[in-house]
Amino acid sequence: MHYQSIRKSGNQGMSNSEVVIADQSPVVAGSEHDGKITLAIDIGGTRLKAGLLDPAGRMFQGPIRTETPHPATPVAVVDALVGIVRQLGHFDRVSVGFPGVVRKGVVRTAPNLGTEQWAGFWLADELARRLGKPVRVANDGTVQGLGVISGKGVECVITLGTGMGFAVFQDGFPGPHLELSQHIARKDKTYDQYVGNATYLDIGRKRWNKRVTRVIAALDVLVNYDALLIGGGNSKHIDFDLPEHVRVVPNEAGITGGVQLWAPKMDDTAEFRTDG
Repeated sequence: MHYQSIRKSGNQGMSNSEVVIADQSPVVAGSEHDGKITLAIDIGGTRLKAGLLDPAGRMFQGPIRTETPHPATPVAVVDALVGIVRQLGHFDRVSVGFPGVVRKGVVRTAPNLGTEQWAGFWLADELARRLGKPVRVANDGTVQGLGVISGKGVECVITLGTGMGFAVFQDGFPGPHLELSQHIARKDKTYDQYVGNATYLDIGRKRWNKRVTRVIAALDVLVNYDALLIGGGNSKHIDFDLPEHVRVVPNEAGITGGVQLWAPKMDDTAEFRTDG
């Protein structure tokens, strides 16, 4: 895949953002060709990203990146997102990957942004109001997974970045979201603390990789997965031979998976069903 990068200056006090225009992107498996353009947003503890996806799930504009505001209050994050979205073209609907628990568009937890500020925030409704389009929000691990899973058997997805995202799928459908990142991984450390970015910078690549091997082994016992897919910005630091049925997937899936939130099969899930 080839990219052309264009540096743009931020507006209204925002940091500089980078527009990366993809010349060619892979088709997302199982995408529905419904003729609609999807604005896909990935909210991270370090960066915010947004891009436009065609009906087949190919990114044809973006991603645009900017740093996550600090403090990362809901108002500051939404303002920053609206600012980068203005640099993109027309879209019909919005998909958002969020680093925490989200139920029917309402944030429950946001460990790497600040749960105290985010809990109870109607993120989907606020973005729909600001952008004027329908919005669906899911955990970022779920969105990443929707962009890379095969849809067969039990598939587990983890994202290695600021923290550790997690999602599990059965035959292509997301299971209930488990905030595994906040569970104890070893001694008194949560998975976020055990393999998160702060730890990578603190202990170095060699020791961090050893910890990732332990996480993979623990998940194999916990989930008994048919496949484990590893994404996130720090997945590029993995330097050991992965077990069978484990592979690293493109970090771009955190955005390109967004088109799958609007697949017809998702209409029947409890998260997005509109019949109450």
